[in-house]
Amino acid sequence: MPSAEPATGPGRDFGPSRLELSRGDLTGQHVDAIVNAANSSLMGGGGVDGAIHRAGGPAILEECRRIVAATGPLPAGEAVITVGGRLPARHVIHTVGPRWRGGNHGEPQTLARCYRSSLALAAEKGLSSVAFPSISTGAYGYPVEEAAVVAVGAVADVLQAGSPLRLVRFVLFSESDFDAYRRALAGGPADRRPDRI
Repeated sequence: MPSAEPATGPGRDFGPSRLELSRGDLTGQHVDAIVNAANSSLMGGGGVDGAIHRAGGPAILEECRRIVAATGPLPAGEAVITVGGRLPARHVIHTVGPRWRGGNHGEPQTLARCYRSSLALAAEKGLSSVAFPSISTGAYGYPVEEAAVVAVGAVADVLQAGSPLRLVRFVLFSESDFDAYRRALAGGPADRRPDRI
């Protein structure tokens, strides 16, 4: 049976921290936390969100219900953490990405905030490894080439500033998404990073 966690691809070191890319199934990652591209209700859905809830079982949804009951829907760009249920990862960090509306409605800044919020929460909880999907590039329609530049730039900035995280991995399902992130990691157009907008 093939492993759910294939060999990793390209990567880049930032002091003791590593940013790397991998193709595969996010739900099979052996890291401290995987990140869920959630909707604001945190009640599961399609794509990555649905896959995480199915693989992790009811414990994740139960904790999401408690969070929403206590604080209301999760705003775009923010993050919360739950148990990992039956996943290999001990935790799931849920973040809500922006819906693509042409790129002139704060989408790059909100997307970057998803990554920064998730990494800050992981660091606050004492985690050392996190795996991300490509947030907002599915049903929310964010163009993957642009999203990859924002995602890699935001994570690289956090790691470069000094982070207790030792590994941040982007797990991409398709070859075309992997290629977009590989290009971004190799030095995609800096003028599209949210701190340059």
